[in-house]
Amino acid sequence: MSRFAAPIAAQIWDMKYRMKAADGTPVDATLEDSWRRVARDLARVEDQPQAWEDKFYAALEDFRFLPAGRILAGAGTGRSVTLFNCFVMGTIPDSMGGIFEMLKEAALTMQQGGGIGYDFSTIRPKGSPVAGVAADASGPLSFMDVWDAMCRTIMSAGSRRGAMMATMRCDHPDIEQFIEAKQDSARLRMFNLSVLVTDPFMEAVKNDAPWDLTFDGRTYRSLPARDLWNKIMRATYDYAEPGVIFIDRINKANNLGYAETIAATNPCGEQPLPPYGACLLGSINLARLVSAPFETDAGIDPAELEELVRTAIRMMDNVVDASKFPLPQQAQEAQAKRRIGLGVTGLADALLMMGLRYGSDEAVAQTEAWMKAIARASYLASVDLAKEKGAFPLFEAEPYLASGNMQQMDDDVRDAIRTHGIRNALLTSVAPTGTISLYAGNVSSGIEPVFAYAYTRKVLQKDGSRTEEEVVDYAVSLWREKFGDAELPDYFVSAQTLAPMDHVRMQAAAQKWVDSSISKTINCPEDIDFETFKDVYLSAWDMGCKGCTTYRPNAVTGSVLAVSEKADTVPQAETGAEVIYLSEPLDRPEALEGQTYKLKWPVSEHAIYITVNDIVVAGRRQPFEVFINSKNMEHYAWTVALTRMISAVFRRGGDVSFVVEELKAVFDPRGGAWMQGKYIPSILAAIGGVIEEHLIAIGFIEGAGLGLKSDPKAGAAFSVKGNAKPKSCPSCGAYELVMIEGCMTCRACGHSKCG
Repeated sequence: MSRFAAPIAAQIWDMKYRMKAADGTPVDATLEDSWRRVARDLARVEDQPQAWEDKFYAALEDFRFLPAGRILAGAGTGRSVTLFNCFVMGTIPDSMGGIFEMLKEAALTMQQGGGIGYDFSTIRPKGSPVAGVAADASGPLSFMDVWDAMCRTIMSAGSRRGAMMATMRCDHPDIEQFIEAKQDSARLRMFNLSVLVTDPFMEAVKNDAPWDLTFDGRTYRSLPARDLWNKIMRATYDYAEPGVIFIDRINKANNLGYAETIAATNPCGEQPLPPYGACLLGSINLARLVSAPFETDAGIDPAELEELVRTAIRMMDNVVDASKFPLPQQAQEAQAKRRIGLGVTGLADALLMMGLRYGSDEAVAQTEAWMKAIARASYLASVDLAKEKGAFPLFEAEPYLASGNMQQMDDDVRDAIRTHGIRNALLTSVAPTGTISLYAGNVSSGIEPVFAYAYTRKVLQKDGSRTEEEVVDYAVSLWREKFGDAELPDYFVSAQTLAPMDHVRMQAAAQKWVDSSISKTINCPEDIDFETFKDVYLSAWDMGCKGCTTYRPNAVTGSVLAVSEKADTVPQAETGAEVIYLSEPLDRPEALEGQTYKLKWPVSEHAIYITVNDIVVAGRRQPFEVFINSKNMEHYAWTVALTRMISAVFRRGGDVSFVVEELKAVFDPRGGAWMQGKYIPSILAAIGGVIEEHLIAIGFIEGAGLGLKSDPKAGAAFSVKGNAKPKSCPSCGAYELVMIEGCMTCRACGHSKCG
């Protein structure tokens, strides 16, 4: 019998975590082989590797402990990849040479698959004098554009794009430009943005006091703190960014406050890290631990939970020694502090199995109880490891125990740490687990509520045909096994029906016993008024959260899909034939219709000629191939590469309009050019504009910057809330994008914007 609870789980394993040879031949014949590979690799640093291999395998078995995807995919493969998920890069120097050295380090890190965070507050504001060159500074936003362009060119390990977090202090003189930066839809698309909010700023907001914007001891100007707060709130209300990080609270709580200062987080926010900080992730699957689900005595055995946590902590500590690192500074930082991030997934499903409504007082209390139990077990396990293998090198008992986090810890744990030390400086974190949760049988993700209890997924076959499969939430699947088609009880609530404050209360309950932070999205209804929306952030502050991320569907951010549990039909496109999504490229006909365009780039000696040929599929004209030619031999290599890559994408069919948007967003640090009264940031952006003109001319897209003229059939039954148009997945084309834990995630293929 298969270990997988659903076909999608097997597909995720095969695509992302199964070890394969370079030619695609599977090395892991079975899921058990993958578990054994990981267990063996993490046990090899032990004095008794075989004994610990068996214990590690038992923890992995049946998806009880879920190491992060990089560990599942990379451990035991012998490949030069990092097993760490999260990095914050070094402090950016306020000099041209230092800035571009940091850019190089970022590229090397993302090349190995690491998501990175940066604090851009250290770069002088726009317009400041630059000594020795008789010029004014261009400011941090201009350099963020360079980072963004770099990130577009880097494919992370496992074919996942790099993800970046940019932070800026609330007192930086360019903070208002930072807040508004992503309101330009073509700018900083590879970044998540968060404002570092300080305690004095929050006090100034509450007291309606003035707020100074300063850099390097100089005050540039002042403004009312509430005006700046409202600007942050309005931007996230309308554009879902920037997020808010309560940075002083993070530093006061930090166990390592005596040894480091934090000014940035990883891309999803669950890991506040110091310069060159790195952290690996893993999750206890609470949904798999509930005994007697939906019975009056349903619950989790405390002894079983403690034993699993202890094993997981040992496995993750071994990853510190087993992993490679992109940079030596990251390896040194990891070895000095041995930071790990054990979290949970399947929380909402576990609550459902116990008959508890997500966000209720009972659910909040149970969540806090489970998180405290995990924290206690984690710290005591790390103390035992310190007895056996030694404390982390920078451990100092009294300053460590004086941190805000450790002051709330139970006395027996504090006494054990004081006596024996501790192996890992920080131990707990709640990370995004979207893909991992699908792999584990579609359990609810992290501490999020269930997004949808069931939806239909269309799967493309080799011959181009489609099959349909139902993807059912893990708890609902168990309910069906037990009670058949009986109606779900009232306590089965979803992310779309919960009040925002229910989300906040659950985040705060979990945060109390998490020493790092939590990746969580607070879903807000589209019609929430602005003042109520602002109260969500103030409540998150008042309840002790370390940050806050919301998502409100609208015409800019895209719609949330309300999945029908009982729908038998799929909405049809309003006009025209459907777009064909192909698993294999079409053969090229003998003759194609097309058009050739002349592009004269103002700073180039020769014109570029762009030919776009089209094919007709199901009565609809769509692009099939592109040819780019120029007499300028300096253009030869990249135009040939671009021709081949764009043509390969076009020949797969579907919604290929994203190619235009990617090209139009390319920024050339040497400068762009003015064309027909409009600034074009690069020659590649100009090529994208030409292709866009062609797609409009043939009726493939509605207009400049707009989507398909005739939408493809969706992969699930859905209705759109409000007037916002749903967005398709850039990887598979399915209309299954949902915002989970700060990441736009495709439920059809597992693609995630955050990597």
